Amino acid sequence: MAAFHRSLGLDSLIDVHTHFMPQRVLAKVWAYFDSAGPLVGRPWPIAYRRDEEQRLRLLRDFGVRAFTSMLYPHKPGMARWLNDWAADFAARTPDCLHTATFYAEPSAAGDVRRALEQGARVFKCHLQVGAFDPNDPSLKEVWGTLAEAGVPVVTHCGSGPAPGPFTGPGPIASLLARHPRLPLVVAHLGMPEYEDFLGLAERYERVMLDTTMAFTPFAEAEAPFPRAALPRLGALADRVLFGSDFPNIPYPYAEALRSLERTGLGADWLRAVCHDNAARLFGLRAV
Repeated sequence: MAAFHRSLGLDSLIDVHTHFMPQRVLAKVWAYFDSAGPLVGRPWPIAYRRDEEQRLRLLRDFGVRAFTSMLYPHKPGMARWLNDWAADFAARTPDCLHTATFYAEPSAAGDVRRALEQGARVFKCHLQVGAFDPNDPSLKEVWGTLAEAGVPVVTHCGSGPAPGPFTGPGPIASLLARHPRLPLVVAHLGMPEYEDFLGLAERYERVMLDTTMAFTPFAEAEAPFPRAALPRLGALADRVLFGSDFPNIPYPYAEALRSLERTGLGADWLRAVCHDNAARLFGLRAV
């Protein structure tokens, strides 16, 4: 991967979509992927099933200078203690961008305010796993608070790898109509509804997209990115962020970078995506 960095004039990457969470929660996530074959129609082996320190060392060895700890609740009552764990993780891991989460429940607004007071810089909202509507009344204050604070929310809102009751562009389009200044990061480029989510990014200037798993052979086999839409993605060069889904990927980390190169969108686009856009979003020193 050093050659990739050098070709772009970078000495590091910023990965906005990595998963660190309490070990017992991560073990359940891994068990989900281990049994995901019937759900997604094919095996999903975890490439980096290591302990926390090994995973941190690997990311740093890959040249990643800043990353997230994407974590998410699947039921009420989880968000606050997940956020407390994430605050501690960020405090002992200086290169982690302090990440928090929330769930559609009565405590959501308080949970988000508390996480912001703890120093959260980015939130994760997983509509597929959480199976809640982003327009749920319990989240009304949440979205307003985050929009006002300018804190980005990485949101799994596309219907891949398997649709949920509130995935797809419709619920998010309704949310953005009410909160047009919300800094929303669409995970996985909105896979497989790529063009619909490109349209939302073109309409709302604070909507961004992350590249997690997109263009890799694993993703292209089931949800190929439409090549006719590549110019639209290229035109959004200042609002696309590199994400990997590390450690929960079924292929080597470098494959994500090689797959972005194969888009043919060029070195300037790659530099922006792999470093500069996230550095600007999070106020990190440029390289």
